[in-house]
Amino acid sequence: MYKDTKLIIFIPSIEGGGVEKNLFIISNYLSLKFKKIIFVTSSLSTKKLNKRIRIVNINFLNNWISSRLFKIFISSLLLIFFVKKNNNTVILSFQANIFAILISYFFKSKIIARLNSSPTGWVKNNFKKTLFKKIYSLADTIIVNSKDFKQELKSNFKLNSSCIYNPLDKKNIIKKSKEKINTKIFLKKDSIKIINIGRLVDQKDQITLLKSINFLKKKLNIELVIIGQGENKKILENYIQQNSLQQYVKIINFRENPYPFIKASDIFVLSSKYEGLPNVILEAMVLKKFIISSDCPTGPKEILENGKNGILFKTGSYKDLSKKILYYKKMKFKKNKIKKAFKSLHKYDYDKNLKLYLNEIKKSI
Repeated sequence: MYKDTKLIIFIPSIEGGGVEKNLFIISNYLSLKFKKIIFVTSSLSTKKLNKRIRIVNINFLNNWISSRLFKIFISSLLLIFFVKKNNNTVILSFQANIFAILISYFFKSKIIARLNSSPTGWVKNNFKKTLFKKIYSLADTIIVNSKDFKQELKSNFKLNSSCIYNPLDKKNIIKKSKEKINTKIFLKKDSIKIINIGRLVDQKDQITLLKSINFLKKKLNIELVIIGQGENKKILENYIQQNSLQQYVKIINFRENPYPFIKASDIFVLSSKYEGLPNVILEAMVLKKFIISSDCPTGPKEILENGKNGILFKTGSYKDLSKKILYYKKMKFKKNKIKKAFKSLHKYDYDKNLKLYLNEIKKSI
């Protein structure tokens, strides 16, 4: 156990997605290796953390903090306080990395920045690109979760990074998938049952998936369940109503345990515009579901091994997605792809990838 080093884990807003699942797994593992871990956040959703970890937030503010930007501001002030107070500090940042890197630079702390999704989705002009490159070059280490992501940072931003795959807890996923669902989510007999899980935001692009269902509704016996919450929920609900999709599509709120819902489906569809390494695809593969994903940067192509373990469609194209769903219906060897996909999960070994995180932190000590 590293007695003298103080590890600060920084994530202003915990929102319940794949990033947070990895955050809790990695944090709890590191709590067994470091005597002092300080967890800085503006969220109260920390019950999954090991009791050895000291959680720092401002409880009375959580009743009226809703803006992510304000959460970042408050958390950054907390981070400054603890960096100034503690010597020999290493920051492991999971979110708002630019703020964390600048704080570490000014207060001469070590920082490891974990990037969760491809910057391609938001660094769209030269100024942002230059700023991104300049600030991230100040980090001691950058961790990404896919080889495509690593290559993208090198090619587009001239930044070096370490690739550590998501540590996948297969036993826990399978165990939780056996829990009973109170309500039946798929209602039609012999339908193709499709599921999508993710925040209802532009990045996840569920509107493309809805357009595909609208296109296919007269061609196939099909059902779609979307699990998530976010700012685009009203837009998606309006599209469903305007196109009379109520009998084909159901949106349900975020679930702490989505695995029984995945287990009840035939196909998992990821429709995102950009990702890092989408954990939810890996989880669906653990449960032996067929995968259809957008060919977005970065992750899906790598996970699906360029289409060997599932099907890729052109990002943002509902017509191509519709073609791929129709192709799935005609496929004779679906089970072969599912078996290949499951066998490929050895890369995301739980223990191996957690040890890689520890090794990167040891380099910064």
